[in-house]
Amino acid sequence: MASRPRAEAVLPELVLPQPWQPVPYMKRAVRWLLEHACAGLFLDPGMRKTSITLAAFSVLKKQGLAKKMLVIAPRRVCYEVWPAEVRKWTDFHHLRVVVLHGPAKEARLREAADVYVINPEGLDWLLGAARTRRGNRIAVTTDVTGFRRLGFDVLCVDELTRFKSSTSGRFKILKTVIHLFRYRWGLTGSPAANGLEQLFGQISLLDQGNAFGPYVSHFRQRFFSPIGDFKWVPQAGAEELIYRQLAKLVLRLDADEYLQLPEVVDVDVAIELPDDVRATYDALEQDLLARVGDRTITAKNVGVAVGKCRQVTGGGLYLEPDALAVLQGRLAPRRGKREVLELHTLKTAAALELVEELQGQPVLILYEFAHELARANAVFGEAVPFIAGGVSDRRVAELKAAWNRNELPYLFAQTASVALGLNLQEGHAAHLCHLTPTWDYEYYDQVIRRLRRSGNTATRIFNHRLVAKGTVDVQVLGALRRKETGQRALFAALQRLAKERGY
Repeated sequence: MASRPRAEAVLPELVLPQPWQPVPYMKRAVRWLLEHACAGLFLDPGMRKTSITLAAFSVLKKQGLAKKMLVIAPRRVCYEVWPAEVRKWTDFHHLRVVVLHGPAKEARLREAADVYVINPEGLDWLLGAARTRRGNRIAVTTDVTGFRRLGFDVLCVDELTRFKSSTSGRFKILKTVIHLFRYRWGLTGSPAANGLEQLFGQISLLDQGNAFGPYVSHFRQRFFSPIGDFKWVPQAGAEELIYRQLAKLVLRLDADEYLQLPEVVDVDVAIELPDDVRATYDALEQDLLARVGDRTITAKNVGVAVGKCRQVTGGGLYLEPDALAVLQGRLAPRRGKREVLELHTLKTAAALELVEELQGQPVLILYEFAHELARANAVFGEAVPFIAGGVSDRRVAELKAAWNRNELPYLFAQTASVALGLNLQEGHAAHLCHLTPTWDYEYYDQVIRRLRRSGNTATRIFNHRLVAKGTVDVQVLGALRRKETGQRALFAALQRLAKERGY
């Protein structure tokens, strides 16, 4: 395939500020935040959650009820979303935003501002946290007195699901100072993408355990039954009880009711694994062990085997040193770049066929494993443009701008790296392609919504999924359907209960 020049660095397009003119649903959301000191906005991407929050905070400031807001958001959202929203709307020009990240964060923290934006990983620094591990648990201490002196009275957690685990260090750090905020708001479009159990951490940050109690163990015992060692399923009637508790502090608004959005059409492409690759896959799936040439591939448990099987369907397999040999001192743990066993290029070739079939219509190609990207470089015959962890913010901005100008016929992206905070709809792209579908429904749903959002004039979004027949790929798609059904049930219940309460 002929090589194409990489996108050059570009200056951001000049967008003249304009008055913020909220439509009725946005006014409703602002009112919800003002009326609830502890509140969640479960709004789909593209529904202006950021400007809604800025509007509510502006009202509080004007009324003398708030002074400083701390926003916790993914790093790219910190840089690209919050400062941009303040610049975009004249109604918010009185607000000064600083991003607490990078080598100048100490100086920025001392600056006079209204909104301070930080990523979750920065909380250790901001709160002077110290972590100690006690067995499998993490204990934290923070400088609560020092944080109190900073004077934050409003907390906004943008992408609330980053705090879904109540046993994580970031959750425990924030919990030590949560009582210092007069207002606590949480924003997300996928609160229960992977199950209702994940609501506990998110909601307890907002209301300090009022809805579901102070302990996740009590929450599970009250509403769920265990299946196996790690999975919990709702007890009979528990869903409705959870919905009713949530409805007291969460507002759910559905983008399809208020915005003109493209329809999503799933297009599944079946891939037949070659006989030798199929034999490797079956051996790993059934026996946790496979022989490939002169290499023996082992998996320590079923979970590891499933991960290796997913790699096989994609075309490659990371080679790890034998765990027993390492423990016995016969091998040193491998460091640096991992060795990859190449198995096939069927999925990458199918992606190339799609690109050629679309004849210049842009397609966002999602992948999970780094070796999938290396394989794409070989099959496409060039260094493909990509977004992933470790790619600089400048390079991401260049690729994003080129994509939105329709200058890239394709863009590779690691699913987790583009699921949150990137607006990729301005070029009106209508095609996504999943090389290896992700288990995580939040990422899966959010990455589709990078294209399916206000501003994209395409009438349909074609969601191409490359599925190796008779493999874990099929199980992944089934799990995604079940998770989608569960989250839709939650959203429908919240909207029903809001109507019952006349809101």
